[in-house]
Amino acid sequence: MAKYDPENRFEVSVKELEYQDGLAVRVYQPAGAGPFPALVDVHGGVWTNGDRSANEVMDRGLAESGIVVAAVDFRRSPDHPCPAQVADVNLAIRWLKSRAAGFNADASTVGGIGGSSGGHTVLLSAMRPHHPDYGYIDLQGSDADATLKYLLLAWPIVDPYARYRFVQEIGNDRIIGLSEGYFLTMDAMKEGSQFQILQRGEKPALPPTLIVQGTADNNLPVPVTEQFVAAYREAGGDIELELFPDMPHLFANTPGPECDQAILLMKKFAAKRLSQGR
Repeated sequence: MAKYDPENRFEVSVKELEYQDGLAVRVYQPAGAGPFPALVDVHGGVWTNGDRSANEVMDRGLAESGIVVAAVDFRRSPDHPCPAQVADVNLAIRWLKSRAAGFNADASTVGGIGGSSGGHTVLLSAMRPHHPDYGYIDLQGSDADATLKYLLLAWPIVDPYARYRFVQEIGNDRIIGLSEGYFLTMDAMKEGSQFQILQRGEKPALPPTLIVQGTADNNLPVPVTEQFVAAYREAGGDIELELFPDMPHLFANTPGPECDQAILLMKKFAAKRLSQGR
């Protein structure tokens, strides 16, 4: 298995590829022979906006420490409602594993990183890596699965139904409309809620997970995240929540001391989980 020391520093090159027809992946490649651990990055944007460049600051920071990061585009609503992008992420995970050697990466180390709605998508895929609604896109010549070794989540939407109720209360019409455009029905929103998956007594995969979030997040209330963290632990999952005082939604997408601290926490979390696999 790849060895990872978060204190290491590498030059990073960037490659633009496709992991399926019409959908791009940006690979941040550390220089050297490796083998390196690897991550699939899933951007946010209320399931509707953004692209693979959204988490550039975090992706590059992690790659410079010796992690191959594959930041993916995916189908978005309203043209492609839930669960299309979860299926794309499921495929992207399998694609990276199947091609890991070409990036000097170790397929057994692949984890996930995501922010906001991207955090929702990669977490949902990780909790249900073998779900037939997510794994239906064939990857010819590969038997790789979509399990993830660990997750690094920035302000993730861990309960889209609770977030929907919150934005209704504060009158955020933009997020209300985009959430409805992605899930289409309240039943689908509840079905795709990771918190409600745990409450319903499903037996999902529970990869070790780090969540970073600001206490001034006006997009998802911190108590919703804390409730999910408690449920994840009760179900037997290893999860850590790091709160950043007075920081807003998306805070670690902008360079600064809080961003640096969030990336450092991610590096340390990754190092601990990767060392446990050796």
